[in-house]
Amino acid sequence: MPTRILPAVGEADAARSVTTLLSQLPDAEPVAPVADSTQLVDTLARLAAESVDELPEVVVVHERIGPVPALELIREVALRFPAVGVILVTSDASPGLFQAAMDCGARGLVTLPLGYEELASRVQAVSQWSTGVRRHLGHGGDVFTGAGGTVVTVSGAKGGVGTTVTAVQLALAAQASGRTTALLDMDLQAGDIASYLDVQFRRSVVDLAAITDISPRVLADAVFRHDSGLALLLAPGEGERGEEVTDRAARQIVSALRSRYETVVVDCGAQLTGAGAAAVEMADTALLVTTPDVIAVRGAKRTVRMWDRLQIRKAEETTIVVNRHTRAAEIQPALVRRITGTAVTATTVPAHFKELQAVVDAGRLHELDNRSTVKQALWALAGELGLVKAAPEDRRAGGRLRGDRGAVSLRRRRDSGG
Repeated sequence: MPTRILPAVGEADAARSVTTLLSQLPDAEPVAPVADSTQLVDTLARLAAESVDELPEVVVVHERIGPVPALELIREVALRFPAVGVILVTSDASPGLFQAAMDCGARGLVTLPLGYEELASRVQAVSQWSTGVRRHLGHGGDVFTGAGGTVVTVSGAKGGVGTTVTAVQLALAAQASGRTTALLDMDLQAGDIASYLDVQFRRSVVDLAAITDISPRVLADAVFRHDSGLALLLAPGEGERGEEVTDRAARQIVSALRSRYETVVVDCGAQLTGAGAAAVEMADTALLVTTPDVIAVRGAKRTVRMWDRLQIRKAEETTIVVNRHTRAAEIQPALVRRITGTAVTATTVPAHFKELQAVVDAGRLHELDNRSTVKQALWALAGELGLVKAAPEDRRAGGRLRGDRGAVSLRRRRDSGG
């Protein structure tokens, strides 16, 4: 059986060189190369959604791939697609880089300029490894084989607009519908998900910050299992320790959660940090919560522009949800859309804080009454974003859910030029 090889090479000349040499290998079946990290992850996700057997046995990653650095890309591929063997092509043959590549999950390293014998040997070894892993997966095992869960970040246009309430209720809606769901508090200095859910905890996201290889067991030790079924990864009790969570650590943590849960909701708070920026960049859907007042909408516009300047997220790739909405307000969702240049959810959240006050004060937000119009709106928002599974009677003949638009990924929107 031929070995399917997917090259990920950013430069056109290098891509032609790599593809030409791969095509000369015995029993090799190189496919069209991808030009950046975004296309690589999207391609693998699409194939994995069909079947693990559709994935290529080998992925060849060139050292100058972008925008995600090669080692971080290898780590993400290894976490999300464990049946794929990755080979790093690099001009650096130092033991330090070799060790770093292996720590990130690479199965081999080939030095530049490429040589036929070295490449053939590595491809053959990695292909055999990949085949063995797939044989093991066919008999079960505690290994994630899907394309990875959906990541939704929830950020605030300013403090006090309802970011955490939104994040918690979206996660609860996803969990209640039957999706395995993790809720990550990435508001590292002021995160209070633990207070909203009355949780006493010892471990937090900081405990994962210095770990280079987050295994399922290590992740499980850091996660708090809530009575609602949610897996909680909480902000540190000592806010100053939030600085220990770098953008690189955030990428690893979000990737690890994505590899184990169908839905990952991340509360990023209202203050931009490197870790929060990394989460927003990685997200399939980035929500920005605002209220219909001048100060908050100005804050939303400022945030959208900052994300764009820092190349975290384009305005058209950001989705705003209007909280505390009333029909009498001068600022309506259509105006928010024009001011910010973003998409705005069809679902708005009504201004009925009195429904929330008792459960918030008691730290029992998960016990919010089903008759609450705020809860109904936020759970409807979860449906609009494609985070909930509908009952069988709500499915169309083609298998799509009514009102389920799905969460359009950042990467796919970039590929389509959106």
